[in-house]
Amino acid sequence: MTSNKNKIAADLLAIKAVTLRPEQPFTWASGIKSPIYTDNRLTISYPEVRKHIAKGLAKLIRQHFPDAEVIAGTATAGIPHAAWVAAKLDLPLIYVRSKPKDHGQGRQIEGHLTAGAKVVVIDDLISTGGSVLKAVTAVKNEGATVLGVCGIFSYELAASTANFAQADIPFYTLTNYTALVETAIESGYIDAAKRELLQQWRLDPEHWGK
Repeated sequence: MTSNKNKIAADLLAIKAVTLRPEQPFTWASGIKSPIYTDNRLTISYPEVRKHIAKGLAKLIRQHFPDAEVIAGTATAGIPHAAWVAAKLDLPLIYVRSKPKDHGQGRQIEGHLTAGAKVVVIDDLISTGGSVLKAVTAVKNEGATVLGVCGIFSYELAASTANFAQADIPFYTLTNYTALVETAIESGYIDAAKRELLQQWRLDPEHWGK
């Protein structure tokens, strides 16, 4: 029986939102060599895929954050998914910019947010957690309570676990790097011999490929 993690992983591979290329690594903006490239923005163009994602995120929130009162999306990739989830859960929606606007009222958060409101933040991708945790801080600065973070995909890097633990914020994702690699092998997308090479990257991304 295919798990939901594997189903979402298969969706991401099928629409090329995730590409695995261990033999020709990508170079991230940080300079890190990586066997994986992720662009979850592609998911919004595929109705069935985005339905699976919205259903899964809504289920995560009902399961782990049943007291949620507001859904927040991170700009820009988290916004559409947050909107679909907020509609499913019949909850208010806000979105959080990476930084305050430099004109107008200088808002960082768009939408109505009441002090004390219980918020779940949605992002498309968790790498180190740095960007979404900035959004969490922005929401907290408005006097709201952040119950946690939900996302589509996590690289499962040690840095993300440490950063969320330090911020005391729980997070959950629909699928992750381990599930993606296993799904890719099972489907014949990559050779099983590359499993160890791919897992080595997750354990030590800064030195992998050097």
